[in-house]
Amino acid sequence: MFPLSNPSLSLQSSIVAPIPAKPTKHSSTLSVTNSASSGERITAARRRTISPFEARISLVFALASQANSLSQRLLADVAGETAKYVFPKRFESRTLEEALMSVPDLETVQFKVLSRRDQYEIREVQPYFVAETTMPGKSGFDFNGASRSFNVLAEYLFGKNTMTEKMEMTTPVYTSKNQPDAIKMDMTTPVLTTKVEDQDKWKMSFVMPSKYGANLPLPKDSSVRIKEVPRKIVAVVSFSGFVNDEEVKQRELKLQEALKSDSQFKIKEGTSVEVAQYNPPFTLPFQRRNEIALEVEWKTK
Repeated sequence: MFPLSNPSLSLQSSIVAPIPAKPTKHSSTLSVTNSASSGERITAARRRTISPFEARISLVFALASQANSLSQRLLADVAGETAKYVFPKRFESRTLEEALMSVPDLETVQFKVLSRRDQYEIREVQPYFVAETTMPGKSGFDFNGASRSFNVLAEYLFGKNTMTEKMEMTTPVYTSKNQPDAIKMDMTTPVLTTKVEDQDKWKMSFVMPSKYGANLPLPKDSSVRIKEVPRKIVAVVSFSGFVNDEEVKQRELKLQEALKSDSQFKIKEGTSVEVAQYNPPFTLPFQRRNEIALEVEWKTK
């Protein structure tokens, strides 16, 4: 018997390979276009979903982030400044009272101790610049007058000057009385005797940061004057507590009396007492360092 058909031919004829459809350029472009349109619709939809409330919340978070960064920098600055007062420096002490005194770790006047006596010490003070102003009233330690003078000088120090320069705080704050009989002009001129309009008034002085030298910015307030203090020798007595006129007067008289017996130094003619206060107002009385000083000169020189 003969087979009805060829098996291999039958198998081949039964398997028909599908013919892939040839993509057209039009359909591809339409697909991309549709996809892009869909993306734009999604983006637009997302944009439309941000409500005013959500925008405000985002703004608040952004501002909070900036404020946090700024507060961290300010905190670091405040911590640095606070450390100068929390960890003060101390002078060499001769008594228990002086040992308890503290001085903020700020720039101060440079000096060399020439000799120490039982009641005072002799210092050679290096030149320095001050910003000074005349104090209202006839008292150097009246609270209202002292506060007004301090604020005037602080404004100059912290930016009220021709360069809008914020300078660092120094120590001490000096208070002294204007010379009643004569004033000295520049060191190259004779000593002239003249009447001083505010001869009975006191003046307050801030020591200027040494890095500026003579190139200090000029004050905008005409009541503030810049002055260079030349090298000088002074007799100094230190004491604690709060300063008042009676305290200064008594200690000045005691220092004058003690200097009469000094074999090397004498009070310089025409000098007046100068009071130095090293501490901020919040310092405890027994930790405060105050000094009174009288300018002196060698007896044999």
